[in-house]
Amino acid sequence: MTDKQFKIFLDFDGTITKNDVGEEIFRKFVDDKIVSKIVDDLLADRISSRECWESLCGSALIKDKNEFDDFILSQQIEPTLHSFVGYCEANKFQLFVLSDGFDYYINKILKRENLHYLKVFSNKLILTDEGKMIPSFPFYNADCRSAANCKRNHIIENSGEDDYTVFIGDGNSDNDAIQYVDFIFAKDDLLKFCEMQRITYFSFKNFDDVILRMNELSSKKRLKKRHQAELKRREAFKIE
Repeated sequence: MTDKQFKIFLDFDGTITKNDVGEEIFRKFVDDKIVSKIVDDLLADRISSRECWESLCGSALIKDKNEFDDFILSQQIEPTLHSFVGYCEANKFQLFVLSDGFDYYINKILKRENLHYLKVFSNKLILTDEGKMIPSFPFYNADCRSAANCKRNHIIENSGEDDYTVFIGDGNSDNDAIQYVDFIFAKDDLLKFCEMQRITYFSFKNFDDVILRMNELSSKKRLKKRHQAELKRREAFKIE
């Protein structure tokens, strides 16, 4: 146990899960050339994350709902996730899942893992009887271009001045969010982004790596917050 208050914000696709489930779904149920073109446009910043999702959903027609659900439930989580959730609970670290994916598949996977009680903020998806995918974006903010679900806002709204904020992620949709946290655990595309932008981060392969580093942070007598993140949070709160 530690007396430091950590708020931990966790990406879903490619972080909680082994693969990017959202992308895997569209690559299976939509023509791969169409998906590649839309994703390339996103990565080249020609379209926003919301525009990307709207285009992908508009290109999909799910003919067999059972096949669709079975595919979702075939997606694997990172095996060290459960030990990490237990670690957070034992240390009273609040844990939030921030995803630019959709509740439709996130809820199914978390329920399968008996982790349905985790606090999740994500985009929403309805599958109609005709097989159309209808997305909605309750947490959309035009300022957060890299994610249709503005992860930055969830971080600001769910942490205070006394908290040490931690973000764990792997991809493009995390680029905005990490500017507002004290400690960043990054891999894959997010790691590359941190290096390009010269943002301090810890690399990780799985949640065991995160636990080891969190133990180090917790045991420090004096733990400094990231100055740039503090400035960004103040700017977001419009505190002069």
